Amino acid sequence: MTVMRTYLDFEKPVAELEAKVEELRALGARDGAVSISEEVGRLEAKAAAALSDIYAALTPWQKTQVARHPQRPHFIDYCAGLITEFTPMAGDRAFAEDEAIVGGLGRFNGRPVCVLGQEKGSTTETRLRHNFGMAKPEGYRKAVRLMELADRFRLPVLAFVDTAGAFPGIEAEERGQAEAIARSTEACLALGVPNIALVIGEGGSGGAIALATANRVLMLEHAIYGVISPEGAASILWRDQGRAADAATAMKITAQDLLRLGIIDTIVPEATGGAHRGREAAIAAAGAAIQSALTEFDGLSSDEIRDRRATKFLEIGRKL
Repeated sequence: MTVMRTYLDFEKPVAELEAKVEELRALGARDGAVSISEEVGRLEAKAAAALSDIYAALTPWQKTQVARHPQRPHFIDYCAGLITEFTPMAGDRAFAEDEAIVGGLGRFNGRPVCVLGQEKGSTTETRLRHNFGMAKPEGYRKAVRLMELADRFRLPVLAFVDTAGAFPGIEAEERGQAEAIARSTEACLALGVPNIALVIGEGGSGGAIALATANRVLMLEHAIYGVISPEGAASILWRDQGRAADAATAMKITAQDLLRLGIIDTIVPEATGGAHRGREAAIAAAGAAIQSALTEFDGLSSDEIRDRRATKFLEIGRKL
């Protein structure tokens, strides 16, 4: 069954061309005597060229929309494609299970690892179950528990970041949201094993840094990573969410800006049109980047791994 494609506002020229292709194919299926292959090929080439042109010059706000695309692969897709023998582990051993963060043990290219990921969900049911990837304190405390377990058994930690931010509800504040995020960040810094973080969609505020304080921070080509959402920044700076595009540009939240500023270490390429148009390719590219990053720390002692991680973050901003 063909999955209906969701188009973003700026993809309208591509949407029109691809709609014409589908109309011609439907016509050809009804009337086999009509040869449409040449016209279909011409329109497909035109659509591909239009898509390439658009994605070669995306604005930060357009990249934000791509990072939030509802059909973009989420953590469970990367976990299924990259991790074998995955065994999920639940609960923070203090209050409850938080499904906004999924974690457990598995194998990456045959190597035992601890895996953590923020899961947004892809249907109404799963989005509600995973709270749109916005974790509560128990989610971050579960992450700390699993990172400490990984450290004890010398397992590298792989974190997949995809959240608009930590859950801002009053019950989360009552249970110590800020403290839980700080403890998770502290646990990342204290690890004596390598930890690799990959921003696969949105990397929002402390909700992201709680998992992304890593030896290597990787980022998909059209992902975003910042201290606040563009809408939130626009509301604070100009009291107008309609200026979110201006905020996105000013905040330097794209992978390209962050690599230049030394905030991230590697950009992982996506297919033309975004990861949702080339899911398998995006997952494979992510796996290759993670493997390359992990290899850098082979043979290093726990102290060397901690020192390199601390140095990485202490040097941010010094060379600007």
